[in-house]
This record gives sequence, C-alpha cells and structure tokens, in this order.
Amino acid sequence: MTHGTEAPNLAVARAALRLATSAGRAEEARVKEELLRQGIRGVAVDFGGPYAESIGSMVQRAIVAARREGVIAPIHPHEGAVAGAAREALSQLAGRALGFNVGGKVAIARFGEHLACAVFVGVGLVHLDDVAVGLAHRAVPDVDAGA
Repeated sequence: MTHGTEAPNLAVARAALRLATSAGRAEEARVKEELLRQGIRGVAVDFGGPYAESIGSMVQRAIVAARREGVIAPIHPHEGAVAGAAREALSQLAGRALGFNVGGKVAIARFGEHLACAVFVGVGLVHLDDVAVGLAHRAVPDVDAGA
C-alpha cells in the first residue's frame, strides 16, 4: 500500500510531525481535516510538567486520545503500539529533557497498518529554553477504528 508517491510509513511520520508542531487548536484542526482527506487519521494532545515524572501520563493521554478520536481501534495491538511508539518517541528526548520541565504536544497518526507518534516539546532551562523532537513508527493490524 502506498500513500500517493510517498511510502506510507513516511506519510504517517510526516503527518504526526505536522500535528505535533501545529501552533494551536485551529491549526491542528485544519491539519487533521487535510490528513483525513488523504486517508490519514490523527490526533494531538498537549502536555506539560517535569519530564521524568510525566512520561506515564503522556503515554496514557496519547492512548486515550487516539482511541477517543478513532485513530486506533480499541484493541490490544493498537493500544500497545501507541504506548510503545509514544514511549520510544519520549525516550528520544531524555538527553535534553531529563531534570527539566517540558511542555508541548504528542501526536499519533495512522494510515492502514502504519502508525507514528511524534513529540514536540519546549524544554525549560530558566530563560534559555530548548526544543526537542521525538519520532517513532509501529506496524499495526489494519483494523477499522470505527470513527
């Protein structure tokens, strides 16, 4: 299965990054609509707090949002893929974020059997804020989420 001229794994990764880097709810809604016209389902959720203490809640929020918005079906392989991809994407931030507060978005996108999670955060360093991005891909059963 291809997505236009682009491989589907690249298309969902790009979609997740677009959602995670959207500047506000209005832009996020426009991106979601555009992606849906291309057959890609997506969702993004805001988060913030101390990096290490917030990982569990960030993963949980990603699963709940993906299920609620119909990005994934409420089945163990889909939920596990979101948890694994979110955890992997978040772990890519550890070098910059460990010990600091973070705030940003985690986004999930799916096209068929391809699922991607992107995390875009600002890392609080007094007045010298940093930014970081994490991205992960998983293969999931191509089961309709019913939304």
